[in-house]
Formats: sequence, structure tokens, C-alpha cells
Amino acid sequence: MAVFAIARGILLWAADRKTLKKLVVKMPVTKSVVKRFISGEKLDDAIGVIKDLKAKGIKTTIDFLGEFTDTVDQAYVVRDAYLELLQRVKDEGLADSVEVSIKLTALGLGLPNGQEIAYSVAESILKVADELGTTATVDMEDHTATDVTLAVVKRLREKYPRTGTVLQSYLYRTVDDCKEFNGKESRIRLCKGAYKEPASVAYQSRDDIDSSYLKCLQVLIEGEGRPMVASHDPKIIEAAKKAFEESGRSRDTFEFQMLYGIRQDAQLELANAGYNMTVYVPYGVDWWGYFVRRLAEKPANLKFFIRALFGK
Repeated sequence: MAVFAIARGILLWAADRKTLKKLVVKMPVTKSVVKRFISGEKLDDAIGVIKDLKAKGIKTTIDFLGEFTDTVDQAYVVRDAYLELLQRVKDEGLADSVEVSIKLTALGLGLPNGQEIAYSVAESILKVADELGTTATVDMEDHTATDVTLAVVKRLREKYPRTGTVLQSYLYRTVDDCKEFNGKESRIRLCKGAYKEPASVAYQSRDDIDSSYLKCLQVLIEGEGRPMVASHDPKIIEAAKKAFEESGRSRDTFEFQMLYGIRQDAQLELANAGYNMTVYVPYGVDWWGYFVRRLAEKPANLKFFIRALFGK
């Protein structure tokens, strides 16, 4: 596990290195391996996956890949990609099984006056989603963006109360955030966290992160919102099932979420057992950061990539 911890640290460092990205993405094997975690680079690829999952009784949340923008025009490109996606969802009759996931940094959060820009762009996406009878979940990034992200979410919920947000159990603050953002109609995707964070703000051991996850989940269960259990960990999933059952919550008031390409057997098993199952489906050309973080999350993912690189 010590070796994995070192490898994970290196991968999370690599996720933000543009030079390394340019080197690796040119390797012929890379794109074939990436297909395990990314639905494709084009919208048609994502639509095909949505249809396939819907046929299996599984809903989707769609992420147009990209984490940062350098100009307002780039933020508008991301906005337009989401609007095109939502139009296709409408045209294909898929609105009842699809929502979208958005990153505020991709919508201009890091620009001068970025909070206003990100809010405006996000609001335009949510407006269209709401008209279709669906919604969006605001993804969370590293801890430096937590306060401003939640501030934007709070404003968005004034118009669109079903706007979802992501909270990460490895942060010390998350139990309190769960209490604050768990109001009526709220939707909270609870995950463990996928960024390399310092010990000053985040738990470092797996046991502490898991313990925090279950404490946060209990807060969500006792609240008025819709908990979204985002985990591939069998222990967390079983503990969540038990906690929901003991609470008396009906299955239509919560859901499980997993990432595209990971534990597909478990996704189908949950759906077939009558649980609401949603799969996070990313698409687009800017897949490097997302892909590397998926490798960093689990030793099996990293081993899969290494074997592929060496043709095994």
C-alpha cells in the first residue's frame, strides 16, 4: 500500500502537468486505454452510452470534460457544449434519465470577476436543463475552490433549488457543509475526494476518510435533501444500504452513483435490485486530468494502465 500511496501522489501531481500530458497522449496505446473511463471525444459517443445505460435501467450525469478556462470566450465554448448536449437529450427523448455535471472552473471561476462569470454561465445551463425537466450538479475541485463553489451553488439554488453539489468526505469541514446544504429539494453527491490535499485540511488515512464518509452520510439521511452516494467501495455501499433501510427512507429519495467504466457489474446489480443508479459519463477531448485522477484512485486502475502500456 505504501507503493500505491507514492504512485497516487505522483499521479495527482501529473494531473496538472501539461508537458507530461502532451508526451503521454501521443502514445498509441493511450487512447485505447482511456476508452475504459471516457465515453469518447464526441457528443455522439456520449449519447450512445446514455442510450445503452438507459436500456439497462441506469441513469446518467454527463460531464463535458475540461477543468480550467483562460478567457471568457472559452467559458462560453463550454456553455455552448452543454446547451448542445441538452438539446440532443431533448431531441432523443432522454431527459428523464439524464442530468449534467458542471465544473465552475471550466465556466470561468478562475478569471477576474470569476464568481460572477461562473454563476452567469452556470445559470444559463441550469435554465435550459430546468426547462427540460432535469437539472445539474456542480462538481467540486480542490479545497481552495470549496468556499467560492458553495457560494455559487447557494445562489443558483435560489432559482433552481434542485441544483446538486459535490461534497468530499476527506475534508474536515464536510460534516458541517452537509448540515448547511442539506435543505429541502437539495441534492448532494457525497464522495471521498480525488485531489491531493494537505493534512491541514483533509484526512490522510483511508480509515479516517471512510469514517468521515459515513458520518456525513448519516447527516444527509437525516436531512430533507436527496443523498447521492458516490462510491465504488463495497463496504461503503453496504453500509449505505443498511443506513437507508434503518432510516425508513424510500428508495426514490436517494441514489447510488459510480463512474463510467468502473465496477460496471455492481452498477447493474444495484439497478436490478431496485435502487436508483446513476453513472457519471464524461466525454470530450480534454480528458487528461480526469483520466489521471481515475488511475490514482485505485491500484487496479493503475495496474490496468501499466499492463496496457507494455502490451500485456
